[in-house]
Amino acid sequence: MSPDIRVVIVDDDFAVAHVNRAFVDARPGYTVVAEAHTGSDALAAIAAHRPGLVLLDVYLPDLGGLDVLRRLRAAGDDVEVIAVTAARDLDTVRQARLLGVRHYLVKPFSGASLGERLDEVRRGIAADRAAPRTTLDQRAVDQVIGVSPVHRASLPKGLSAVSLQRVSEGLSECATDASAAEIAESLGMSRVSARRYLEHLVATGVAEVAPRYGSAGRPEHRYRRPAGKA
Repeated sequence: MSPDIRVVIVDDDFAVAHVNRAFVDARPGYTVVAEAHTGSDALAAIAAHRPGLVLLDVYLPDLGGLDVLRRLRAAGDDVEVIAVTAARDLDTVRQARLLGVRHYLVKPFSGASLGERLDEVRRGIAADRAAPRTTLDQRAVDQVIGVSPVHRASLPKGLSAVSLQRVSEGLSECATDASAAEIAESLGMSRVSARRYLEHLVATGVAEVAPRYGSAGRPEHRYRRPAGKA
C-alpha cells in the first residue's frame, strides 16, 4: 500500500486554510502535515516536512506565493503544487505555469473541483512511484515531460529538457526581447543556467541573440524568438 501524500496548506486566510485542511485530510491517500499563513512560514514548513504536495495561495502578506515557488525551484525542489487563489490575471497564471504549476483553482471553488485536482495529483504521483527505473526512449521522455518536438534534439551534458522547456516558454512570454538575467529572475533560476539554455535555443534555431550597446561597458546579449515563431 502506497504511503499517504504529505500536504502543506498555505493560505493567509486562517478560516480558508482550516476548511482546505479538513477537506484534504478527509480525502483518501492524503495527510496534511502543516499549515502556513505567510510566505516565510510556508518555506519553513516545506523545508521541515518535505511534502509531496503544496496547496499554495498567491496572495500572502510577506512573500507572494509565486516568490515562494521561485525560491523552491531555485533550490531544486520540484514539489507538486496546486495554486488555490483569487488571482486570475493572465500574467499570474502564466508565471505559475512557467514555475511548474499544473493545477490552478480560482477562488471561490467547490470541494468537487479540489477533489478532482487531488485525484489527478495522486494518480500522477502513483504513476511516478510505480514506473520502472529503466532508461526511457525519446518518445517516452516526451510523453512524461510534455516537451514539444522543437526541443527533442539531444541536449548537451548538464541541461535538462524540463528546464529547457521552461526557458523556452519564458522567452515566448516576452513582448520583445530579454536578457539572460531577466529570464533567470522570472523563472527563479541562476543567470548562468538561464544563459546556457538560451544559448542552446540559439544554437538550435529556436531563438536569436543580438548585442545591445549601452553607454559604457560590455554589450548586453538580448534573446528573442525569431520572427514568425511563437
